Amino acid sequence: MDFSENQPIYQQISDHICNQILDKKWTPDDRIPSVREIAVAMEVNPNTAMRAFQILQEKGILVNKRGVGHFIADDAYETVLELKRIEFIETDVPAFIKSMKRLGYSLSDIKDLA
Repeated sequence: MDFSENQPIYQQISDHICNQILDKKWTPDDRIPSVREIAVAMEVNPNTAMRAFQILQEKGILVNKRGVGHFIADDAYETVLELKRIEFIETDVPAFIKSMKRLGYSLSDIKDLA
């Protein structure tokens, strides 16, 4: 995985897992690779991978079954979808609008493209 310098690595790992869920590659009750497996695959420190897992557990996206591994929560898809929608509205849309204004586009120009 190619990491961006604009965002902490643990957050990028968390986003990768969320994208797997949104793409329905991982579904409720699926066991995901272990912290160590993720760390090795992504060539990061296991502590970095563990931080991503902890964040996803706190958000209710992952469930840790002690001694067995981490699993996708029953409502993970809906949770991730809602979080990504909020992020899109709060981050991506304002950046897009700012770029539009900078380039001299209006909303009607964009509407004509769709």
